[in-house]
Amino acid sequence: MNPTMRLLAHIAATAVRTATATLCAVTALALTACSPVFAQQHDTAPFARLTGSEVADKALAATRAAKSVRITMGTKSPDGTPVEAYVATDIRGECTVTLSMGAAGTMDLVRTGGTVYTQSDEAMLRAASAGRPHTDTDAEVKELTGRWVKADRADRFTAQALGYCDRKGFLDRLAENSDTAHKGRATTVGSMPALSLTGRAGRGTWQAAVAAEGRPHLLKLRFRTGTPLTVEFTEFDKPFTVKRPAV
Repeated sequence: MNPTMRLLAHIAATAVRTATATLCAVTALALTACSPVFAQQHDTAPFARLTGSEVADKALAATRAAKSVRITMGTKSPDGTPVEAYVATDIRGECTVTLSMGAAGTMDLVRTGGTVYTQSDEAMLRAASAGRPHTDTDAEVKELTGRWVKADRADRFTAQALGYCDRKGFLDRLAENSDTAHKGRATTVGSMPALSLTGRAGRGTWQAAVAAEGRPHLLKLRFRTGTPLTVEFTEFDKPFTVKRPAV
């Protein structure tokens, strides 16, 4: 081949390589037809290379490690009464809870410095005093309604409210079933992009949403087995101050 032909061949080969590179760069849907390495570098799907159980484990680790978190919980009591709890807790054990149990009333709980305080409305005080003589109950309700007191941890409502301070209980329930996790679709919780997970729990199922931006916190958890339970986690690592109530 003479010098002129070699030059023309080199120009043609360069043009083909340039056109191919340009086509790969602008045709995102055709990345698999280009270099596999190039395709991997542009794979931005959340948790794309992790299994469902690996995503669940990452979410559990991130949520356990959060310095503080707000928790909203919804379930039902054994008699079918709706139960709602609004919780703020931090890694030191400081905690506030508002527990609402329908006709059974409402209780506020504060745990600070290892001491627990409660404040209950009339309905909650009467529910907690069920079975006692009316004369004793009426006097106690009159004295304690809306008043902060050092908690009696043996009281069943206090024990229930205090249990919500421990995020570990919610997370352990997922950890026991995380090996059944399967990845679902991309979703949102509020305005936060998330990845949905589903799995089995006993004879029922569970669903979760894991943050797909920033730390992979668990944003929402729902169990459909036995007593239904829905838990939402928000405001990770936002500090809050718990004041000791005047008693």
